[in-house]
Amino acid sequence: LHAQCLQRLQSPRMDLCHVPATREKGWYLALMAPNVKGPNYAWLDPSRLYCHPQGLQDCVADLLQPFQGDAIDMVAGIDAMGFILGEQDAGDRRAQGLCPLSLGVLTVLCPPPGAAAAATLRKGFLAIRKAGHLCVQTVAQPYSDYSGRQKVMEVRTDAISPGLRILLVDQWVETGGTMRAAIELVERLGGVVAAPLCVPTGVAAICMENSEGGKWIQERYKCSHCVPPRLQPRFDQH
Repeated sequence: LHAQCLQRLQSPRMDLCHVPATREKGWYLALMAPNVKGPNYAWLDPSRLYCHPQGLQDCVADLLQPFQGDAIDMVAGIDAMGFILGEQDAGDRRAQGLCPLSLGVLTVLCPPPGAAAAATLRKGFLAIRKAGHLCVQTVAQPYSDYSGRQKVMEVRTDAISPGLRILLVDQWVETGGTMRAAIELVERLGGVVAAPLCVPTGVAAICMENSEGGKWIQERYKCSHCVPPRLQPRFDQH
C-alpha cells in the first residue's frame, strides 16, 4: 500500500472503474491528488477520492467501524469538506457492480461525505458552518485553521439538546484547531462528543496527524481515521 500511495499520488488521472482485488484499509488513500498550487493550499486534495464510488464507500465504512454498536444520536460535519464525509446511503445508492463510466450518463452515486456517515447510520446531520451563513440564532467560536488563518465557525442553537451524543466528522485533522473549535461549540450547547471511557461517541476524519493538536483530541475523545500505522509517518511529515 505504501508503494501504491507513492506511485498514484503522482498520477494526474484516476481510473473510476478500477478496484483492487484486495481492499485493505486505506487502499483508497492513493486516490488523493497532490497539491500543485503551492503553500497556500493543503498538501493533498482528498476530494478526488470522493469521485471513486468504491473508494468513498470503503472510506466511510472504515471511519464508522470503530463506532459500531455505539450510541450516536446525530452526526455533525464541519464546513465545508466535513459535509461530504458526514452523508451517503451505502445501500440504496450502491452502483450494483457497474462502472459509472459505462453508463454513458452522469451518475450521482452519493451526495456530498459527515453527510455520508449520517445516512449510513440513519441519523440526522448537523452542519457546523463558517460564520455568516446561517439566518437563525447561532453560537460562534473563533479558531485558527491549519494555515494559521483566524476564522469563526458557528452552529444553530436549536439542534443540540443536553446529552445529545454527537459524532463529529471532518476531512482532515492537521493542527487540530478546527476540530477543537467544533468540539467546544457542541459541548457549550450541552452535546456530548465523549471521552473514550464515557459515552462512546467521538471524532472521525480521513487523517489525524500526530501534531500537538491532533494528539490532544486523540487523548480525550474516541477517534477514528483511515491511515494505517505504517503510513502515518508519511502523513505526519509532509
